Amino acid sequence: MPSLLDSAVWAEHRAAVFGAAYRILGSVADAEDIVQEVWLRAHRADLSQVRDLRAWLVTVAARRSYDELRSARARRETYVGPWLPEPLLTGPDAAEPVLLDELVSTAVLLVMEELTPSERVALVLHDAFGLAFAEIAPVLGGTPAAARQHASRARRRIAAARERQVTADRAEHARVLAAFRSAYENGDLPALVRLLHPDAVYLTDGGGQVRAARKPITGGARIAEVLLRVARRRFGGATRAFRPIEAGGEPALLVVHAGRPLCVDTLSVEDGRITVLHRLLNPDKLRHLPPGL
Repeated sequence: MPSLLDSAVWAEHRAAVFGAAYRILGSVADAEDIVQEVWLRAHRADLSQVRDLRAWLVTVAARRSYDELRSARARRETYVGPWLPEPLLTGPDAAEPVLLDELVSTAVLLVMEELTPSERVALVLHDAFGLAFAEIAPVLGGTPAAARQHASRARRRIAAARERQVTADRAEHARVLAAFRSAYENGDLPALVRLLHPDAVYLTDGGGQVRAARKPITGGARIAEVLLRVARRRFGGATRAFRPIEAGGEPALLVVHAGRPLCVDTLSVEDGRITVLHRLLNPDKLRHLPPGL
């Protein structure tokens, strides 16, 4: 008779299962689908011989996510405009416990998009969940030595990206976000220009669902002008609500219009100025945000 997975035990490990899938896929919706698949498989499996249930569940999630990631790569080649990961609510806004590390931040997830599927899976399983390379190798269909190389290459890519970008501490990040919100909400062009680095980059993800720039916009002054021009055209005198949230463990800004999430802004900050502004507009990627947030 199979050893059924107790619901209380599942609740204890669910965050790890979701966390593995989200780090590999960068999608809340896809990660939730993986969670359901893992739950069904675990509920039907004989777990009596499983010595480390958490590792077993995370490995099942990773194997399924690995398959999904390889097929997703082909779909993303035809994605309209820049691709951004779905915002993962953390902190007091999170509906459920979330495992946090640098691998859930927008900036790092974007670097991870440049990795091969094998590199991404090896990095997540080893660095975020502490699995041995002998456990990771069967997921990737290779040897432990190959899995180690995949993780090492991924780690070097992320380290190199972080060296190129000086990261502000949380207090400075929150301060700059609050100043950005005030300037944007009040239509204060000079204040926005002061906040944006002269070489800042603005990326918008509309996914072909809503109007959004299909190429990065560069230059602080140009970005400020585009932000306010689009806001005037889109909203006119309509009321918007600006809500500070935490996404991926970092301060972020949610804009609500007509009772629904319009966009989520995440920032990269250096020396008190915004170097990169990510704006997620694709409604499909905002659907998971709870009503009334």
